[in-house]
Amino acid sequence: MLKKIVVGVSFLILLVIGVLVYYHYNDTSESEYQYLKVELPVHYSGKKFAGSESCIPCHESIYKTHISTAHYNTSALADSENILGSFSPKENEINLAGVKVTMTQEEGGSYQSTKTYHGKVLEKSKIDITIGSGVKGQSYLTFEEDSLYQLQASYFTLTDSWINSPGFPNYGYKRPVMDNCIKCHVTFAKNEKFSGNSNVYDKNSFMYGVDCERCHGPSQEHVDYRVGNLKTLDFDPIVRAETLNRQQQMDACAQCHAGLRTNQITENPFSFLIGESLEENSKNFSSGKPNTELDVHGNQYGLLISSPCFKESEEMSCVTCHDPHKNQRDNSQYFNSKCLSCHEQPQNLHTVDSVSNLTDFTNCIQCHMPEFPSRVMKVRSIEDGLEKSVDVRTHLIGIYIDSILQ
Repeated sequence: MLKKIVVGVSFLILLVIGVLVYYHYNDTSESEYQYLKVELPVHYSGKKFAGSESCIPCHESIYKTHISTAHYNTSALADSENILGSFSPKENEINLAGVKVTMTQEEGGSYQSTKTYHGKVLEKSKIDITIGSGVKGQSYLTFEEDSLYQLQASYFTLTDSWINSPGFPNYGYKRPVMDNCIKCHVTFAKNEKFSGNSNVYDKNSFMYGVDCERCHGPSQEHVDYRVGNLKTLDFDPIVRAETLNRQQQMDACAQCHAGLRTNQITENPFSFLIGESLEENSKNFSSGKPNTELDVHGNQYGLLISSPCFKESEEMSCVTCHDPHKNQRDNSQYFNSKCLSCHEQPQNLHTVDSVSNLTDFTNCIQCHMPEFPSRVMKVRSIEDGLEKSVDVRTHLIGIYIDSILQ
């Protein structure tokens, strides 16, 4: 009898352990952590991508914070959950010259339709890709077979409404999307033309979001090395930020935060790998312009390297203040602490009469990195026809009086 009880208890313990193990490995409540068994593309260099999910076993905490960043969420396959604009009647349309653009959700996806005011459908396109994290807005892309286009309607966070996409004419239009547009919103995509001057893509090559491998390089060899499947190498083939010099670190950010790099010198816009010289790969069309002419939205790199803080430091770079693995947006206390780590007694620096009554010496960015309206990122209101700009904090660190750099 006692033997039966022991066997029964043992069986019960094993059953409980089995249930716990089953739920531990089959819990799908956090779907972003599930491995996707798909064939990933090969970079132009010949290196194979591994996918950010492969980073989880060793870098789970970094992965968890990274998926909340604007970088990670700057593009995605469109679904009803990640399209921010309203599909409710009257809120789902914009009126243009002679046409009306309407957004609808139907079986099989979300759509933008261009109609005459008499109701005739001129064109209907499925929303395939969302572009933008939603901090400032979203735009939407559609595939026509393998050709990629930006759609007429975008979402503007400032007004919480649909708008005519920035730079679009006031009539029905679709903009072809090429490498110099898409390269700052996806980790990789393979264009039909190596030059990138085509809007025809291999759909299966898209890796959405600016992810781990955009900054650390295609990482299949790194994964194979770590799990012991690559025994031919005697070093870990992964790009580490601490092994790069300052310019190489800056180039990692400058490929997207130094304005439109339309002057392609060598290779392809996606061929650049961290550790290489960006200036040997492409140049900004505004190279050589005074820093006061650089737009606050498009060229944070150009503004920062023009700042005294940068010029007087041998080590300062983008990551001095920004952790690309974390969502730090609107965390002014954190960014101010970065200023105070160098300027330990800021009250001694404020001796000018115009700021002699200043009492808060800890809100550095409010005065020395003020927000300015972007000259590039602006939209025209459907209601009053007036243009509205997005305010962006300048990275030209300096002394400003009445918004004028001294």
